Amino acid sequence: MARFGLTALKSLLRRTPRPHWQAPEASWSRRFGQGWESPYTVRYASNLDDGPNHGMPLGGFGAGCIGRAPDGNFNLWHLDGGEHWFGTLPDCQFALFESNGQRQRAHALAVQPSADGSRPEAGEPLSSWDWYPASDGERSTGSYAARYPLSWTHYSGVFDAELSCEAFSPILPGNYRQSSYPVAVFVWTLRNPTKQALDLSLLLSWRNSCGWFTNTDPAAAVHFRDDGSPEHNYVPAIGRTQGQHNRWVEEEGLSGVLLNGDRSEPIAEGQGQWCIATAPQPGVRIQRCSRWNPAGDGSDIWSSFSRDGSIPDSDNDRRSGSDDPASAALALQCRLEPGQSLEIPLVISWDLPVTAFATGSRALRRYTDFFDASGTNAAALAAEALRDWRHWRDQIQAWQQPVLERSDLPEALRMALFNELYDLASGGSLWTAASPQDPVGRFGVLECLDYAWYESLDVRLYGSFALLQLWPELDKSVLRSFARAIPAHDPTPRPIGWYFTQGKGRVEAARKVVGATPHDLGAPNERPWDASNYTAYQDCNLWKDLASDFVLQVWRTFKLAPNGEDLRFLAECWPAAVQALHYLKTFDVNNDGLPDNGGAPDQTFDDWPLKGVSAYCGALWIAALEAALAMAQQLQLAMGLDTASEQRTFGTWLEQSRANFDALLWNGEYYNIDAESGTPVVMADQLCGDFYARLLGLPAVVADERSRSALQAVKEACFEGFQGGRLGVANGLRRDGTPLDPNGTHPLEVWTGINFGLAAYYRLMGDTSTALAITGAVVEQVYSGGLQFRTPEAITAVNTFRACHYLRAMAIWALWATHTNWQPIPGAEREAMAP
Repeated sequence: MARFGLTALKSLLRRTPRPHWQAPEASWSRRFGQGWESPYTVRYASNLDDGPNHGMPLGGFGAGCIGRAPDGNFNLWHLDGGEHWFGTLPDCQFALFESNGQRQRAHALAVQPSADGSRPEAGEPLSSWDWYPASDGERSTGSYAARYPLSWTHYSGVFDAELSCEAFSPILPGNYRQSSYPVAVFVWTLRNPTKQALDLSLLLSWRNSCGWFTNTDPAAAVHFRDDGSPEHNYVPAIGRTQGQHNRWVEEEGLSGVLLNGDRSEPIAEGQGQWCIATAPQPGVRIQRCSRWNPAGDGSDIWSSFSRDGSIPDSDNDRRSGSDDPASAALALQCRLEPGQSLEIPLVISWDLPVTAFATGSRALRRYTDFFDASGTNAAALAAEALRDWRHWRDQIQAWQQPVLERSDLPEALRMALFNELYDLASGGSLWTAASPQDPVGRFGVLECLDYAWYESLDVRLYGSFALLQLWPELDKSVLRSFARAIPAHDPTPRPIGWYFTQGKGRVEAARKVVGATPHDLGAPNERPWDASNYTAYQDCNLWKDLASDFVLQVWRTFKLAPNGEDLRFLAECWPAAVQALHYLKTFDVNNDGLPDNGGAPDQTFDDWPLKGVSAYCGALWIAALEAALAMAQQLQLAMGLDTASEQRTFGTWLEQSRANFDALLWNGEYYNIDAESGTPVVMADQLCGDFYARLLGLPAVVADERSRSALQAVKEACFEGFQGGRLGVANGLRRDGTPLDPNGTHPLEVWTGINFGLAAYYRLMGDTSTALAITGAVVEQVYSGGLQFRTPEAITAVNTFRACHYLRAMAIWALWATHTNWQPIPGAEREAMAP
């Protein structure tokens, strides 16, 4: 059996390049710039695989984010809502100059970003720059560590000075203002451990990218990939320079450079400004160069910086023409006497207020509620960050402390709890400005970048536990959007991708049927929230789990949100819950009380056919009926609503369902996958509905002894019997641990989020050791396999993955919930903040 906290993972969690610095507790750490020998690679050629060099994202929810990698390079640019661009801009960089009076050195504080790691030839972009050496098997040149939303980069063995950087954005539970800010704070600590004075200069250079992050191909047409899933084209305006101009900005507590671009009226997607800034302080001289050419060899800024730490002190606001790039830079010069240290905050902020969707459809980002939508607030954002960053960091540390103190939980689990929250920022997140209908705005996270549609309901059944516990008003916002979508109708016919993959030709279905619970809230290239069911891999109108998923999530959020029971929210969702359950009941073809699966994959395992009553969908149905009855009683007692008819109907269905579930599916040891296919496998997630019922304090779906017997069979067949438990729990194997089909897809995959949900179920049933063993196996694969900050849906036994940046992995917060009996983390219970 895999054991939680293996030696390899411990070495990743806390490294000590020098005795005086070690990675903070419960952080993921890696030697600076060190490569990966055999990282996981993508399973399907069409799926996204940017490689393992991923670090923590910076930026507020829905504001767009940037990512700085463990080798010091900025390489992730999620600045267009719902879209992905990955690539290194070498001139977006920090650098350090040092002189001890006899010699001087200067390095950009990142590994050379060329593809093969070699130095560029003379005349190539930035060929004059000197880059920081990477760690290798013989030498460590520093460390990178992350515990979202905090990260640390420490440099050692190259400069005489000790140098480290703490980076973060104000991601704060229960906070619906600062958590939306497009800002990144970098707190640099310089220390002189030598016996002679050191002259130092810290450089920040940044490219003007105004106008880049908008799609130049507005077509919303769906194309099918080799795996049968739909996609759309994204062609950003990367490299556009026309009209860009930079200028100095000086305000109280702020000295920096604004990077501006052309703008239309009204302001369009991708338009706005950036700001790089610092706070003046005694002993630090600030120089600013508002414009230099990043397409040249870089000598126009590097020659002076590498000589004496200076840069051209100029305020050139010339507007760029085409193919005329402009970067700006700050240099902060200081002298440190022996033993002296200095803390220097630097801020990067951006104000790109508009996210555009289909032609004529757009939204303002949430942070515009607190500034405005003019696209001229980058300096104001930076000024607030420079004023309040200490307070923000203290708040982050305060809400993380209760988790850090749980020494009964393995350190790797505590690390992953925080780091899996990364997807709320970089998962193509949207968060709109508030409205009377949506008092904290509308929110959404993509299922993943390969399956680019928002808040897939079956996936968030697992993956929304983090949002519920930390930002419950955003969780309610998502569920309100589903409640509005359930009555909607869109008869537009679409081809269903699964049939293409099966060689069955063209099969079409209506996009959305009245009463059907939608699978998702739409895609960033259409009209998210208003046009649901973007995915066309399956006909989601036929799915047998979505209605139950919706009802269970509504009741879960009402009962367990840390800011208390919200009757208004419950009442808003009640009509949709009733309609959804009535629609699902129409699939009870033999009137046994249980909806029947139809043969084509019609549930979250959408490549896995089920026939007749299934354990997975049937257990969710029973739990959902229990939740609906509880809703009806609550609304009648607390609000006086007449729900007697619904209570009679749901009660009748529930009685009939319970009478038939075990009779149709129980085989004496576990529940058969379904009643009609005869598929002889142990399905790992067969009793998700029972887990939910027990978690919510509802009557259990199955008896305790049958739950424990089924979990034991899952443990033996799908965990211990699959790669010795090294990878986690496979979705479905024969009772002896062998595969039904050696070439199968879903049954032989380890789904990260399903595993975390299963672990929570084991913990709820009192088997903590198995819960931690499963969690430990999955966490180790992700964080030692180069999958950090791009956690996939699935991993396989042949070192491949599918669907990175996946929403369901935040199910790890279900495990935290079962360990704490839903005790809220400080701050999460705060009420929503009005604009």
